[in-house]
Amino acid sequence: MTTPAPASRQLLNKVPEITVFFWIIKVLCTTVGETAADSLNASFHLGLTGTTVVMGTLLLIVLFFQFRWPRYHAGIYWLAVVLISIVGTLITDNLTDNFGVSLVVTTAIFAVALAVIFATWYGVEKTLSIHSIRTVRREAFYWLAILFTFALGTASGDLVAETLKLGYPLSAVLFAAAIALVALAHFRLGLNAVLAFWIAYILTRPLGASLGDYLSQSRDDGGVGLGPVVTSALFLAAILATVIYLIITRRDSTPEADD
Repeated sequence: MTTPAPASRQLLNKVPEITVFFWIIKVLCTTVGETAADSLNASFHLGLTGTTVVMGTLLLIVLFFQFRWPRYHAGIYWLAVVLISIVGTLITDNLTDNFGVSLVVTTAIFAVALAVIFATWYGVEKTLSIHSIRTVRREAFYWLAILFTFALGTASGDLVAETLKLGYPLSAVLFAAAIALVALAHFRLGLNAVLAFWIAYILTRPLGASLGDYLSQSRDDGGVGLGPVVTSALFLAAILATVIYLIITRRDSTPEADD
């Protein structure tokens, strides 16, 4: 009996159904990605480099189990999303803080990198549908794209809120409005479902980053003043409660696709 090559090994679908729970947890994860990175970097005195090493290592461990698991598992999947959100934030922070790269440049770099990933993914697999993540290679493309959506979202969110000086609340409103327009274009104007999903997915990152900064930053800096530790704890608790609910109810099990 011949064992299939890892790149083409058939699996059950590895991602959740796109329900309201998906988007709720996604925004919660993006907010945690912003605030947890700040917490570990500053409040726990790990420093930017130490935080990156620790979170990068944890992400690799969780992704190992995610790739080994034969189908979607809510606990493993969303833990990977939380960690990749933090790592994506740290990638941007390293470029801007340690290497002095401007937010304009990092936003452009990540936008181009993400476009290349999508083009390569589509060129190889002929689909970007998340309902067809049933091979190791497709899953690798999926997580690579997710990583760069978080890095791009961090850079673009900070660019709008800080460099363009629109502030955190207005930035959150603008990104939320953009997501609403995408939803309208999909449900009313026939925008392709896969394209609409990925645009909305990218936009939820700067939305979450703006919300996280608004809640955690001091009042002098235009925030509510909860601090990154308290904000992270609140959102992590909300994520945990929602994921436990999904594990019990299996409300986000994904139907299989043919492509």
